[in-house]
Amino acid sequence: MNHDSYTDSYIADILRSTKVIALVGASPNPERPSHRVMAFLLRKGYRVIPVNPGQAGKEIQGQAVVGRLADIAEPIDMVDVFRASNTLPALFDEILQLKTLPKVVWGQLSVRDDLAAARLEAEGIKVVMDRCPAIEYPRLVA
Repeated sequence: MNHDSYTDSYIADILRSTKVIALVGASPNPERPSHRVMAFLLRKGYRVIPVNPGQAGKEIQGQAVVGRLADIAEPIDMVDVFRASNTLPALFDEILQLKTLPKVVWGQLSVRDDLAAARLEAEGIKVVMDRCPAIEYPRLVA
């Protein structure tokens, strides 16, 4: 897939069908973008599971934090990634080892690795990169 642009319907369909989001790189700091986006997604009715090994066992915005994706006990619709692009290959390895694969992996603004994304797409996982659902949702769904 060409990750330079996405159709509005591709993004809107993802946002409408997603219910459970694992937010990798969740931060308890209200000044961090991941914290603000998590708050937005929770307000829109998504179930958001924060993933941060340094915060595992604590809560962020009232949600229990897990240390890694494999610690999530329920199926994930989307993995929303707030990590540097150079961490994507290892994260995508972790995603591909899950018992139930997510339907979507979403890389936040400036988070992109086309080669790593191709591996997920070969497994039937949709990929969005260098976009923010908190920007796309009001534009396409609300």
